[in-house]
Amino acid sequence: MEDFKCTAAGSRELCPHSEFCGGCIHQGVPYEEQLAAKEAEVRKLLEAKGVTPEKIDTIEGCPSQYEYRNKMEYTFGDFVKDGEMTLGMHRKRNFMSIVTVDQCQLVDPDFNVILDGVLQFAIAKGYKAYHKRTHKGLMRNLIVRKGVRTGQLLVNIVTSSEEGFDEEGFVEMLRGLTLQNTIVGVLRTFNDSLADAVICEDLKTLWGRDYYEEEILGLKFKVSAFSFFQTNVEAIERLYTEALALVESFDGKSVFDLYCGTGTITQILALKAKEVLGIELVEEAVDAARINAAGSGLTNCKFLAGDVFEALQNVSEKPDVIVVDPPRVGIQPKALDKIIAYGVKEIVYISCNPKTLVENLKYMDYYGYKCKYLKPFDNFPMTKHTECICLLQKVN
Repeated sequence: MEDFKCTAAGSRELCPHSEFCGGCIHQGVPYEEQLAAKEAEVRKLLEAKGVTPEKIDTIEGCPSQYEYRNKMEYTFGDFVKDGEMTLGMHRKRNFMSIVTVDQCQLVDPDFNVILDGVLQFAIAKGYKAYHKRTHKGLMRNLIVRKGVRTGQLLVNIVTSSEEGFDEEGFVEMLRGLTLQNTIVGVLRTFNDSLADAVICEDLKTLWGRDYYEEEILGLKFKVSAFSFFQTNVEAIERLYTEALALVESFDGKSVFDLYCGTGTITQILALKAKEVLGIELVEEAVDAARINAAGSGLTNCKFLAGDVFEALQNVSEKPDVIVVDPPRVGIQPKALDKIIAYGVKEIVYISCNPKTLVENLKYMDYYGYKCKYLKPFDNFPMTKHTECICLLQKVN
């Protein structure tokens, strides 16, 4: 595998997969232009909905434009119908075609080594890729996750339940690869679902353990196979720090952290606030959050598993501040009504999708929550994605 060549300070040659891979849309575009385009998009969305923040800050660039992703989910398939097996990303404008991306610039080089090793192993064994229409075939996905601060790798091979997969040989192959980081666990996920998605029907640890460890802002986390965890650790540390600094003080306050994932923000808040309640839909993530909080010695935070609206129906406490970090679909109407009904003075909104953010901001503005501050962040260079942080204040 060839090393990438630098063409200018902080830049590289165009990714060799850029012609077909649908992962990056800004390949070859100077980074300053990428930032300007993303900031302009956020401003355009706000203007279209008539949302006027008191202050919109300049977009914050990413600490690193390359090798920033700590998780990748690859798909087995073929580039041309009935061609040789491939492993990688969906082809642009052709969802059925898969492009092998063994020279991706957005991941640690170890990811590319693992991808190539797994693909060659599958080809040598004569395995077949799972076909989305016939629903036959063994190999479905490969998921690689990395602890950036710990150098730990978790490898998860996703297959159907068809017989014939050489588990011992697979582990031996992986452990024989020359890597800069350390594989701490090799997992096998069984998925016979007809859906074109990674659905864990059964999970088996083939070697090592079923989690990796990470550190964010001095706190330690155990991240399991399917727990949500931020994809760019360096960038999210800065975003979280700035987002929570929007509230002058959390001292003596009760805080709700909604859509809390594995409890990263919850734990950071627990170091500042009197008490924190984290709510997350994915039970596995909540289990991990509880373990992580206990490991950090935090006793002033607790977690509930469930839909945010339904979970809040059973909560008697009233918060002083609410922090929300919803998925890309944004906050659904019933949950948003419940959040508004608390009437807290301040809400911190962390968004991974400006389109649904402005929809929510428009709705909240009608009920007296004015956006005092908004700042976009580019945590995913080369891609279309933009994050934002907002401070909303209740106006009588």
